[in-house]
Amino acid sequence: MRPVPLDPLTAVRAAQDPAIDVYLTGTVFLDIIFTGLDSAPVRGTESWARGMGSSPGGIANMATALARLGLRTSLAAAFGDDHYGEYCWDALEQGEGIDLASSRTVPGWHSPVTVSMAYEGERTMVSHGHEPPPEEPAPRCPPRARAAVAALTPGRSAPWIAEAGRRGTRIFADVGWDDTGHWDLAELSDLRHCEAFLPNAEEAMRYTRTSCPRRAARLLAEQVPLAVVTLGSEGAYAVDGASGEEAEVPAIDVEALDTTGAGDVFVAGFVTGTLAGWPLADRLAFAGLTAALSVQEFGGSLSAPGWSEIAAWWRHVQQYDDQNPSALRRYAFLDTLLPTTARTWPLRRAVPTIGFRRV
Repeated sequence: MRPVPLDPLTAVRAAQDPAIDVYLTGTVFLDIIFTGLDSAPVRGTESWARGMGSSPGGIANMATALARLGLRTSLAAAFGDDHYGEYCWDALEQGEGIDLASSRTVPGWHSPVTVSMAYEGERTMVSHGHEPPPEEPAPRCPPRARAAVAALTPGRSAPWIAEAGRRGTRIFADVGWDDTGHWDLAELSDLRHCEAFLPNAEEAMRYTRTSCPRRAARLLAEQVPLAVVTLGSEGAYAVDGASGEEAEVPAIDVEALDTTGAGDVFVAGFVTGTLAGWPLADRLAFAGLTAALSVQEFGGSLSAPGWSEIAAWWRHVQQYDDQNPSALRRYAFLDTLLPTTARTWPLRRAVPTIGFRRV
């Protein structure tokens, strides 16, 4: 039986609120992850991985991360008409409790597949997929939701974003690498509908023509109410354009097994804290913590932490006398949020692969 997650929005829920907390749309991949490789594969040789897992990937990484944090999550996506598609649908709907009412199975369409190889804290990916179905998986009038996460594409507008914004949905936006090389904010036309923009440092600097990610965040905050820039091993930095508030939180030092989906988990953590009404610095710290916990396991959706993992980590780090007191105080807000748990650290959520029977 799937455990019922803690509800982080209990204090802010009201009878007239939407039934959905977060709406997402995008492409679901089947991810096959190899871990424990000593080095990158070498041409003409065979490499053996010490670990392997399979899971829904792509937009499913973020949907799973949100659902495991207790948010009522709805996903609009096309699923392949094959065993991979059936597995991903079942894993998301039955395994994670994600609402797939806006999704559909496309007859005769092969599920996209990504093979990810993790080694030395990095990853190499190979993907395969046929042309996507011609119908847009996102309805022009999406379901009413507290928030939505939109992946912005330069030069392209998604009608559902403007419609969702008009209906009161809070839009959080991320962005991928600009293959056109233009890096022009004007080409992100849907940014004007967004409450928050969460690029990484390289993306932020390229879009603002700066060499400093913190200055880039401040410039982005002139275009969107809240700019959040992830700084990799340095943590994250945010600027509230309306109030002028700035916050920076250092990264948690962990040994990364697989970084797949870490950015998606960060966004999920930040959205959770924002909807719950937490202070900006707490939101940054929580997002960074969830991302750090995720990279210690393999796979994107497989590794997304839930509240029991977060609680186990918090109790674990407090057991050591040599912890930095100021660092512990940074996460003291967790005391009022976390469930009691008898589980021990470290935890292992990931399951091996497709095909095993449930018990």
